Amino acid sequence: MSRPSVVILCPREFKFTDLDASVERPFLADVAGLSTVWLEYNSPFPAEVIDAHALILWHGPLVTAEIIGRLKNCRAIIRNGVGFDSVDVAAAARAGIPVCNVPDYGTEEVADHALALALALYRQLFPLDVEAKKLGWKIETQHKMRRLNTQTFGIVGLGRIGTATALRAKAFGFRVVFYDPYVPNGVHKAIGIERVGSLAELLTRSDLVSVHCPSNTETRGMIGAREIALLKPTSFLVNTARGDIVQKAPLFAALREGRLSGAGLDVVENEPLRTPEEAATPNLICTCHAAFCSPEGMVEMRSSSAKIARAAVTGQPIWNRVN
Repeated sequence: MSRPSVVILCPREFKFTDLDASVERPFLADVAGLSTVWLEYNSPFPAEVIDAHALILWHGPLVTAEIIGRLKNCRAIIRNGVGFDSVDVAAAARAGIPVCNVPDYGTEEVADHALALALALYRQLFPLDVEAKKLGWKIETQHKMRRLNTQTFGIVGLGRIGTATALRAKAFGFRVVFYDPYVPNGVHKAIGIERVGSLAELLTRSDLVSVHCPSNTETRGMIGAREIALLKPTSFLVNTARGDIVQKAPLFAALREGRLSGAGLDVVENEPLRTPEEAATPNLICTCHAAFCSPEGMVEMRSSSAKIARAAVTGQPIWNRVN
């Protein structure tokens, strides 16, 4: 009887996983065949992927209902990361295929990145860098440089990363408030922050808003023109969650028109940035969906996915199931 197969599916443009799957192999080599498939985003899935007993996915390509219907051997789809919006989880549930994620691998990195963006905005690091390199010392952005303990740091979504960000913001002296209708009562007391009852209240009160919720039917486009209009003209917006939570057009319009003081985005709607005009948006810091990155985080994530895949192909209980 042939051994089960585990396939790691990775976008060709990134090649996050080395071809030999050096991190995953020690967890799987004795129980399954293991291979890495690099695929263009919209390319058809080869037979090797369709026939696999477990799939480990980097973000993209999309695993649609049509593809899931062809996965006759698959015992688990494991998303290498927190988000699982690239998989039709409902179709997988109907097919009896568990979908799992790795929700805790990059908590520290993403929270650190959110604070880095926040501090860069508050201390105007990039405009000051440009000014200094022009051999000038006028400090033209000094009106945006506020004392942090006078500022309210608003968090949308108090999961693992949102909580880690809240604790970091507290350490820097911010007043921290959050909105999350799914967090049990009393959590805010345990970590010493304030809860607000609505997104509108959070947007109105905050001097900086940091987004930390998943992308789903409830949150996609959640922060649009109406919500951005609730923000103070002096406030900042940071997003290290998913790009489609914040609508790009009204956000960039607010930055161009001076209705918002700045934004720090690790993710953008329809990423990456698409035009020179988008890239030239004033008061925008943009990083390359890289908040999760660190050698330590990557090893942690890949090891966790491999352990779940091992459990799936050996018939053991799995964990981190999202469907």
